[in-house]
Amino acid sequence: MRDLVKKYKSVIKFILTFFVVYGVLTFAYMLYLDYSDGSVYYPDYFTNLVAKQSDDLLHAFGYDSHIAKHPHEPSMKLIINGKFVARVVEGCNSISIIILFISFVIAFAGKFKTTLFYILAGSVLIYVVNLFRIVILTVGLYHYPWRREELHTVIFPLIIYGMVFLLWMFWVNRFSNLTTSDE
Repeated sequence: MRDLVKKYKSVIKFILTFFVVYGVLTFAYMLYLDYSDGSVYYPDYFTNLVAKQSDDLLHAFGYDSHIAKHPHEPSMKLIINGKFVARVVEGCNSISIIILFISFVIAFAGKFKTTLFYILAGSVLIYVVNLFRIVILTVGLYHYPWRREELHTVIFPLIIYGMVFLLWMFWVNRFSNLTTSDE
């Protein structure tokens, strides 16, 4: 048994580190959501910010858009030319995806400064790509509403999860302390 643990030490360390970091960050995020009452920023600060910034990007691309509180659920409505096109819910704010990204990078940690910089830069990149993803979906839904299913279930996740996967692969291949000496 000891030889087996020694042989797979790096795998066990990765799995434990990943799940501990993921659990702690997810718990902290859940506390944040529980204590966000929505009185100032509806439904919560990050979701509200993402909705506002998505609206700003739509304006930058020449669309007459605005956001509004959804009357029946905790979300923000994205409206183009008076037409309700999409809604920004808590799951659209990229925080859960950033938590997943951070957990993986820490589980394959490299040098402290490099790891910290990569987490910060990667998180900002994921956040920005997420904003563009929302804008692409919103514009797509406005122009091609009959493609709603493909846009939301294929294109939408492909953009953000594809970005995270590429960031992970770059991290593992360039910066992590991944060793093959355990073989």
